Amino acid sequence: MLDLEVVPERSLGHEQWEFALGMPLAQAISILQKHCRIIKNVQVLYSEQMPLSHDLILNLTQDGMKLLFDACNQRLKVIEVYDLSKVKLKYCGVHFNTQAIAPTIEQIDQSFGATHPGVYNAAEQLFHLNFRGLSFSFQLDSWNEAPKYEPNFAHGLASLQIPHGATVKRMYIYTGNNLQDTKAPVMPLACFLGNVYAECVDVLKNGAGPLGLRLRILTAGCGPGVMADAKVRAVERNIYFGDSCQDVLSALGSPHKVFYKSEDKMKIHSPSPHKQVPSKCNDYFFNYFTLGVDILFDSTTHLVKKFVLHTNFPGHYNFNIYHRCDFKIPLVIKKEAADAQWEDCILTTYSKWDQIQELLGHPMEKPVVLHRSSSANNTNPFGSTFCFGLQRMIFEVMQNNHIASVTLYGAPRPSSRVRAEASAH
Repeated sequence: MLDLEVVPERSLGHEQWEFALGMPLAQAISILQKHCRIIKNVQVLYSEQMPLSHDLILNLTQDGMKLLFDACNQRLKVIEVYDLSKVKLKYCGVHFNTQAIAPTIEQIDQSFGATHPGVYNAAEQLFHLNFRGLSFSFQLDSWNEAPKYEPNFAHGLASLQIPHGATVKRMYIYTGNNLQDTKAPVMPLACFLGNVYAECVDVLKNGAGPLGLRLRILTAGCGPGVMADAKVRAVERNIYFGDSCQDVLSALGSPHKVFYKSEDKMKIHSPSPHKQVPSKCNDYFFNYFTLGVDILFDSTTHLVKKFVLHTNFPGHYNFNIYHRCDFKIPLVIKKEAADAQWEDCILTTYSKWDQIQELLGHPMEKPVVLHRSSSANNTNPFGSTFCFGLQRMIFEVMQNNHIASVTLYGAPRPSSRVRAEASAH
């Protein structure tokens, strides 16, 4: 049985780890994977058709807990303990819920002190006792007790008291004063762990197509021993097609992984007559998992030739490999009106494929069907995705009409050496 420390408005933690509000989804899953011998039977709950309408939930069934992540930014928003019999809980090092200590209203009052009067919810048959960043829900003993504690009964004064001996049914940890209005906080300093994260990614474009990326990057600290005065810093970095490996490393730092392409499965769709000739060198990716971005370099010139932006929607084969890339792609659309005016529009991570087609038009060719699978078992429980090409962009579309990834490609700029040689002539 887990023995956890409750920190209102911040975290629920163990001696070796903690689930902190604002923590990225991938970090919470990493904790669960690392301690899989202790924390077992974890469910991932999400809406397959409307993933942005409902929170993404990690349900720790063996420990009676749920971790609720914001559907858009995928940071931890609420920690819910829905079965207190499966876990030990303490506050400031003193237990208030164990097999020997029942979490009654008297015990909660002794451990946490005074707060505002409890609020009765007739629909749930529960009393809610709220502290800042922490709420307890109490179950009434019988249906007969309910009318006595209605908020409107006895001019509302009866709602001031919770019946003696009532025990906690659920506990919630969140940010602010109101559980219903709470939002996932910004990522805590302790969650950076030496990584950089993308607050937003703007696609730089001209009339011909994409030129590169502008990344607003968040970072904290610069080495060991700086956490005491560390602050989150935001910096902007631009990466363009035709930039060298050194350019990218200088702007973004080392990638989490370098991946060499063993084969190009899309080569067969190329009009080039040399598509069947094997190349002597392999193109390679810089994988920046916490940015949600891949950068492909040409094996011969070592210059950027493609960008891949990942949306990290649940129900996709690559879910949880990348953090969500919150990108914006500016478009200038010609109106159909007689005066033929132009309108500025923006595609985002959350745009659906039918909305994109309304702005960019329908692709002339049928989509390429992409079926990902591992070499180990050759199975993909999520099904195929469909790739459509429009304006030097490839949109990978999931079966629920959401975008799984966007690949940007374009003519690379001349390198600085080539530009210098051209100017010399």
